[in-house]
Amino acid sequence: MRTRPEVAWVGCWAHARRKFFEAKDERPADALRALELIAQLYRWETQWNEAAVGDRRAALRQEHFARPLVELKTLAQDLLAGPVLPQSGLGKACTYLLGHWTPLTAHLNYSHTALDTNAVENAIRPSAVGKKNWLFIGHPDAGDRTAVLYSLIVSCQRRGHNPHAYLKDVLTRLPAMTTKDDLRPLLPSQWKNPTAPAVIDFAPATPAPTG
Repeated sequence: MRTRPEVAWVGCWAHARRKFFEAKDERPADALRALELIAQLYRWETQWNEAAVGDRRAALRQEHFARPLVELKTLAQDLLAGPVLPQSGLGKACTYLLGHWTPLTAHLNYSHTALDTNAVENAIRPSAVGKKNWLFIGHPDAGDRTAVLYSLIVSCQRRGHNPHAYLKDVLTRLPAMTTKDDLRPLLPSQWKNPTAPAVIDFAPATPAPTG
């Protein structure tokens, strides 16, 4: 982000939550209280997902997250200042939370961010499982090209496109296109499968009026 000031860093609440969950046996009341406060954030998110709030999410986050976030931060600060050793599981959970507080709370400024990276991690799991087999992929530049292909394939999968059909169509059309052509229709989010069967309406025609 230091070299890309236009990129915003937002934290993953699943990572912060996991550390408190793993430390719940040390001081159950305190760890469970932290987990409950984080759960409040997710319950609000679920309601907003169902209501499709769109661009209003940032304002809603600022309004409804304020109290649980203040309590969560105070809890972590008090635990580190008193009964919890920094190297204990709960101490590490509090240290991680406070150390990542700025990116974790950056979600309040945006409507399109997810509170965690679970969806991303699930999407890249196939490549993570096979990365030892694919460690050597030729020229160093091939790594960038592979990343582009992974992004395109996963984007196709998320939108229900057949990745093979998408890549075949795009790679067939690209050589004949120029920099003056609009390439946006080739993005997975806007691409239409030219080989998809046309939808035929078999609804009966409206009978002509009589009389």
